[in-house]
Amino acid sequence: MHLTSDLPEHHTTPPSVADAMTATFEAPISTTTTTPRHHPPDPTLTFTPYTLSHTLSPHSNAVSSLKFSPDGSLLASASADTTARIHSTTFTTPFVSISGHHSLGLSDLAFSSAEARHLALASDDTTISLYDISHNPTAPIMSLRGHTSYVFCVDFNPQGNMIVSGGFDETVRVWDVKTGRCLRVLPAHSDPVTSVGFDREGKLVVSSSYDGLCRVWDVGTGHCVKTLIDDENPPVSFSRFSPNGKFILVGTLDNTLRLWNYSTGKFLKTYTGHANSKYCISSAFSVTNGKYILSGSEDNCVYLWELQTRKIVQKLEGHTDTVISVACHPTKNMIASGALGSDRTVKIWTQGDD
Repeated sequence: MHLTSDLPEHHTTPPSVADAMTATFEAPISTTTTTPRHHPPDPTLTFTPYTLSHTLSPHSNAVSSLKFSPDGSLLASASADTTARIHSTTFTTPFVSISGHHSLGLSDLAFSSAEARHLALASDDTTISLYDISHNPTAPIMSLRGHTSYVFCVDFNPQGNMIVSGGFDETVRVWDVKTGRCLRVLPAHSDPVTSVGFDREGKLVVSSSYDGLCRVWDVGTGHCVKTLIDDENPPVSFSRFSPNGKFILVGTLDNTLRLWNYSTGKFLKTYTGHANSKYCISSAFSVTNGKYILSGSEDNCVYLWELQTRKIVQKLEGHTDTVISVACHPTKNMIASGALGSDRTVKIWTQGDD
């Protein structure tokens, strides 16, 4: 993980649980600012707060990325200390340690679909290591080489047979999981690529960059099919498709999250109140109990917004450094958050009986 104040930090979460989550996200997103005459109850009034459940200290340096497995049984963490850890989400058994395979820090990781059970690690040493965690989670089965600078972000397609990666070499690369061959090199951006992610069908990839652009690519042709750009063009620190693939959540280094309509290229919602002007902080959709937007923050907190109203419903306090990565459990009301080096803990937050 490249820790500098003038270049972005980043971690992504793959939309690999989209099928299970889509049904709760299919209702249209309202863009009206007026109150309807017969409006439903304000969801923020019935929100059940999250509380701290566990604090884990698996790393000796900053936590760079957190991901739940698609079936929710595992939580993986990556760190600037060059290691990754795989935790059971019961948090009652020791974690599995992955170490000794990278010479520099890790910036991101990704699980494949539940059937394949692969884990990919993206490193500052310019490589991506691939693990079969169902057989031997501690020894890589393959190393993907081709990036010429830090590999900053990585994701699997829902089918589990392709990987997309982005790096400080300003390219987006698509890889074949079975052979390790690079299928496409997309000259995607004019600055480091800060996030990459497949849509729910695995046909499109969204990428973001410090150049201020968020682009959508057709994986089959390698063509850019959409460019999202804000009038003020702030550096884009994070992007991801919504579970139903119709929207894109974009984080920018002006303390703002925006929800874009992919088909029209227009943004629908803006979420503010958190602090994000320096690092590439991940954000997520929480759909297990209502519809919420979740993000880390440079004020050491985790923020939750109600998706429709854009109201902050909770600010989770407890970390002592920038919360750089957040992840939502695919089926339970559970949030994981990870922080930078002065804290370097992973915190688990739960809601109600979960």
